[in-house]
Amino acid sequence: MSTLEIRDLHVSVETENGTKEILRGVTLTIRSGETHAIMGPNGSGKSTLAYSVAGHPKYTVTSGSVTLDGEDVLAMSVDERARAGLFLAMQYPVEVPGVTVSNFLRTAKTAVEGEAPKLRTWVKEVREAMGNLRMDPAFAERNVNEGFSGGEKKRHEILQMELLRPKFAVLDETDSGLDVDALRVVSEGVNRATESTGAGVLLITHYTRILRYIQPDFVHVFVDGRIAEEGGRELADRLEAEGYDRFLTETAGA
Repeated sequence: MSTLEIRDLHVSVETENGTKEILRGVTLTIRSGETHAIMGPNGSGKSTLAYSVAGHPKYTVTSGSVTLDGEDVLAMSVDERARAGLFLAMQYPVEVPGVTVSNFLRTAKTAVEGEAPKLRTWVKEVREAMGNLRMDPAFAERNVNEGFSGGEKKRHEILQMELLRPKFAVLDETDSGLDVDALRVVSEGVNRATESTGAGVLLITHYTRILRYIQPDFVHVFVDGRIAEEGGRELADRLEAEGYDRFLTETAGA
């Protein structure tokens, strides 16, 4: 059993108009096997949380803490965080020209595990995972994300999650840009990965449609850099019916 603890996290970014605080005291605990859905309107700080935990240099943690099994995540480099068991599926995956998917995956696995996987079993594992995600075998020889459709990029992100087997996966709007079929396939991949590893998941989304396939244990509503409300799946259903207006009205009134 592993635990990812976020305590009173404050995060700022530099803008043309100076320093802007995005997260204003976020506290959240995720344990192995739990799925936490982070929902909220645009600009509420959802993606900032994801990238701050992952170690993106654009975001400055001004106070608070992030620990993984008691270890200080914020003191780790990005690659150390990955080796510790953190994984980020990006909303907008970047292209890596000149690096094939197969080479990228094996290099990443070697870096995380500290040794190269045995080639024969690794190839079999990759092919099986790609088949489950309805990915053409030829995909493995394409350059990472180069010319990929939105759906291909998201499948590749979940392929990484399945193969790297992290302790905690942060999924930043993995459902964006997916049609109904791709959404189902990608969601099934997330479920397979969590069932086989017991990973904890932080699922960031605007919409409840992905929650029909990936059932959250907890739902947290982000508004203006804070968690405005927490609950179970019923809270997501309420958001689907009512939207975020009541939270935005309360914020404006405050």
